[in-house]
Amino acid sequence: MENLEPPNCLSTASRETDLSDFREAVQFVQSVDKKATGVYSPPMVKTPASLKSLPRNVWAVTLTSFLTDISSEMLVYLLPLFLFNILGVKTNVIGLIEGVAETTASLLKVFSGWLSDKLGQRKWLAVAGYGLSTLSKPFFFIVNTWEQVLVVRFADRLGKGLRTAPRDALVADSVDEKQRGFAFGLHRAGDTAGAFLGIFIALSVVWVTQRTTLTLTLSTFHLLVIISTVPAVLAVIGLAVLAQETPIPKEKRQAPQLSLAGFDARFKLFLLIVVLFTLGNSSDTFLVLRAQAAGLPVLGVLGMMMTFTFVYTLVSGPAGALSDKIGRRRLIIGGWLVYGVIYLGFANVTAGWQAWALMGVYGIYYGTTEGVAKAYVADLVKPEQRGTAYGVFNAAIGLTAFPASFIAGILWQGAFGWNGFGPGAPFYFGAVMALGACGLLVSSK
Repeated sequence: MENLEPPNCLSTASRETDLSDFREAVQFVQSVDKKATGVYSPPMVKTPASLKSLPRNVWAVTLTSFLTDISSEMLVYLLPLFLFNILGVKTNVIGLIEGVAETTASLLKVFSGWLSDKLGQRKWLAVAGYGLSTLSKPFFFIVNTWEQVLVVRFADRLGKGLRTAPRDALVADSVDEKQRGFAFGLHRAGDTAGAFLGIFIALSVVWVTQRTTLTLTLSTFHLLVIISTVPAVLAVIGLAVLAQETPIPKEKRQAPQLSLAGFDARFKLFLLIVVLFTLGNSSDTFLVLRAQAAGLPVLGVLGMMMTFTFVYTLVSGPAGALSDKIGRRRLIIGGWLVYGVIYLGFANVTAGWQAWALMGVYGIYYGTTEGVAKAYVADLVKPEQRGTAYGVFNAAIGLTAFPASFIAGILWQGAFGWNGFGPGAPFYFGAVMALGACGLLVSSK
């Protein structure tokens, strides 16, 4: 789903926002006159944090992410079924596609924020990213080979990687620091609402067209591609028309330096442990395929993913506050243990309802660890090192995402004449990697 990432963060760090920010008084700093410069700067106000006090850019970005998530979530969980059920693609190729897609997005996020600073453009770089993803979407209607799907998926993730950091910087630049939590929280709410609505629309279409069918049909997929294009186009138009450029300091910023020089051993060890865990953390595509293999029809798969989205949304907010009380390291260890147990469960599921239940528990893992690991990075490094630390961290995860999904696909159905170990193998592997990472993190100091 579309995630909001404040600058120098890896993914949904806004989930860690302290809810007290929502109630604090805020001030906006008026720095540039709109008529003189043609750029937007929020007016000086002294009001409690409220919806009315949020500037135009926050609403524009929230609306854009809401519409984009409607579009994306209509297809994202059906794309692996399209490859598997309709094109007959083996899981090793599906793993290749997902690995390339996610690595592309993760690595580009490292540099897109720096690029927006260098160009002096937040808005139009974000619009270009959303536009690229929107332009790629209709091509899903005509693809009929996995190579074509790879190209379209690559373009879509290229757009996501290009837009994420400039979009988040646009929000951060538009509000005062004390209101920033409220702004990112509102965006996250719009993002989640769009995800729910997108899955619900897809579920409704499947209910009408093939409610009793186990596998996805081509006509249903094509219909959803057509429908999903509408909110995607509206999202780009909304950002282009409603958002206004923010003033960017004329400071020379160096390109991200992906080096471990100067970091202490604690950060380096944690980075190694996270890489080990990520190697077993394959794309959620395999969870969808496993659920269907266990007997869950397409309609059930979408219901399962709605449950997952609902659970992690409920958990993610309190998890950030909990990490401040019991320590992020303990919460990460607990989350990874839950992950290991869930993957052991997926390795042994024999019925669709079991996969559905496990996916609900998976939402707990997702909500408790997705943002906390990034906050823990900030605990391990000096403030002046955080930008580089997050760049290295993001790059390490991005590079590991490719072999993680590719290995999972090979373990399931093999490659080069070998038939693999079966559908449970990727999940046994993921569980072992998670438990091994837990052991290393427990023993580290």
